Amino acid sequence: MHPLVTVIICTYNPRRDYLERVLQALKNQTLPTELWELLLIDNASDQILASEIDLSWHPFSRHVSEKQLGLTPARVRGIKEAVAEILVFVDDDNVLDQNYLEAALRISKDFSIIGVWGGQIMPEFEEEPPEWVKPNLKNLLGYLACREFAENKWSNLIHEYRTTPCGAGLCARKIVAQKYAELVRNDPRRADLDRKGKQLTSCGDYDLAYTACDMGLGTGQFISLKLTHLIPPSRLKEDYLLHLIERIDYSITIMEYLRGKKPHQSTWISKIYQKFIRLRYGTKRFRFQDASTKGIRLALKEIANWQDK
Repeated sequence: MHPLVTVIICTYNPRRDYLERVLQALKNQTLPTELWELLLIDNASDQILASEIDLSWHPFSRHVSEKQLGLTPARVRGIKEAVAEILVFVDDDNVLDQNYLEAALRISKDFSIIGVWGGQIMPEFEEEPPEWVKPNLKNLLGYLACREFAENKWSNLIHEYRTTPCGAGLCARKIVAQKYAELVRNDPRRADLDRKGKQLTSCGDYDLAYTACDMGLGTGQFISLKLTHLIPPSRLKEDYLLHLIERIDYSITIMEYLRGKKPHQSTWISKIYQKFIRLRYGTKRFRFQDASTKGIRLALKEIANWQDK
């Protein structure tokens, strides 16, 4: 039987205990294995994963080696290799609920106008978050690719982030994914809109999602899709979070520019107001906002260089 869904795991030097949980969750899926394909894309890991990770439990599984480092090249390779018409991108720290693939397939049939969709992403912290993080945790969860919501939502509007899924558990029709791969091939700048080794650039998932809108389809998020995002202690350190925020907001600005949105420049009035607030309340409480501002400024500088050329 021809697989109806292809699961694509893109990974670079994965934590083995995390990846084993990811694979175990896939073993437990309610959708029979004969109805879905499994691709493990080894993105230039230091150790060849095909010799260490056993996929023999799945009848339609393959190890695929992608030597070009970067999440985008790995995703594009997965899109090329996939045989099914529905693709599900699973990160190497995503533990899917048992009915995830079955729910993703049902949504593809019930919502034919949706081209890319996702669901709820619950955090599982390996260690209790430090005290200094807890007052900011709700706002930081979005940067850590976690989200919860109470109702389904969808739209066909580009830059409508409320309905746009992130890369964890992202589902896409193959025709949309193939169009996105074509966009990446035609504009190499898009290949830099995501993780590359230890770099924290992002937004390739949003670029893929908005490709659905380019094609007259929509994006959506559905409560029936649920997964657990495994979060190690290193991702709750201040330096990591500040760098993450900087690079994500840098990437969002670049992605929006590549999609035709005019970059936003701060006015001199807003700059003076920000300085006043910092003088009054101190700079430490604004460190996350400052990281965001830094990322946006770096992106605007790079965009200006492109425009000059």
